[in-house]
Amino acid sequence: MAERKPIKQYLMIPGPTPIPTRILAAMNHEMIGHRGPGFSKILGEVIDGLKWAYQTKNDIMVYPCSGTGGMETAVVNVLSAGDKTLHVNIGNFGDRWIKIAKTYGVDVTDLKIERGKACDPKVLEAELAKDKNKEFKAVFMQQNETSTGVINDVKALAEVVHKSHPDALVVVDAVSGLLAADLKTDDWGLDVVCSGSQKAFMVPPGIAAVSMSAKAWKAYEKSTLPKHYWDIKNQKKFADKGQTYTTPPESIVFGMHEAIKIIKEEGLENIFKRHENNKDIVRNAMKAIGCKLLADDECASPAVTAIFPPDGVDAEKVRSEIRNRFGVELAPGQGDLKGKLFRIGHLGYVDKLELVATIGALELLFNQLGAKVEIGKGVKVALETI
Repeated sequence: MAERKPIKQYLMIPGPTPIPTRILAAMNHEMIGHRGPGFSKILGEVIDGLKWAYQTKNDIMVYPCSGTGGMETAVVNVLSAGDKTLHVNIGNFGDRWIKIAKTYGVDVTDLKIERGKACDPKVLEAELAKDKNKEFKAVFMQQNETSTGVINDVKALAEVVHKSHPDALVVVDAVSGLLAADLKTDDWGLDVVCSGSQKAFMVPPGIAAVSMSAKAWKAYEKSTLPKHYWDIKNQKKFADKGQTYTTPPESIVFGMHEAIKIIKEEGLENIFKRHENNKDIVRNAMKAIGCKLLADDECASPAVTAIFPPDGVDAEKVRSEIRNRFGVELAPGQGDLKGKLFRIGHLGYVDKLELVATIGALELLFNQLGAKVEIGKGVKVALETI
């Protein structure tokens, strides 16, 4: 008799993330006119909620796209071909932003940080000091890098940029970090910030949001990179009316509207604390059973943890076995780390007891795959961490 497949899925990846019932119910709505007052009211409230989450009074525009679309928007609207930029590169998505910029003829300097490490502000300071003529037009950075499970100290990095290159823009990819960790867009002087719906907002993929400071808008007026779909001034013209330039994914917008209500009910500080606790549950438990973690404690992401399996255990075998036997979906390693580790996402609507169940399943599998792990040890530590 064939082994039965699990009847429940545990989506333990850093995006897309599980969807609360309230958001699913909100999305289960008939389509309405996207140029009418009903939709304009909904999208207007979504944009106001995004400003609350971004902690900003800056303009925010919503695009029907993935987070990568937001990253491309951030490039094409503030730069011209030949402009010099510095990219603080801590992982796969740092690489992606560099590829986007190079595609448009931007002169990129890649400040590549060892994988599993955050960028030390002193390292950024030293790199900026090499640019004696202050030619860098913008400094790009990830708030949170999902490929490595690392979070940058955006506040400290932005302070370095402001001190060394006051005219340069600070551009931040907050796709996986927003809501998982604090991000004070205005207080920290962040000029362009992009995010996506499918991470800590607990909504399916489909929309990205991009904020623009007054300084970024001035850069837009000088930018000569080609843009049509990504033209942010055109998008703002529609955003001011509670609309998007192109037909929006209405179901996603309806879900985002409900998500804003949910996160406001919880409050930013409580959301940040919840994600920190999730991080500690996973890290403490995995250490207890002898697993090595890619990121050090001081730069560990509150959204995702990258984990090396015990010696002799294949990371991809762990992923396939835990999926087939327990219905748990773990994320693979990316880039140079592919096949070497797996990742547990713990952001958004991930429940603490789901983390405990995942840890228990891993303990069992590690033993069955040849590692000597004390079953229950990680679970005990996880429960003590809650």
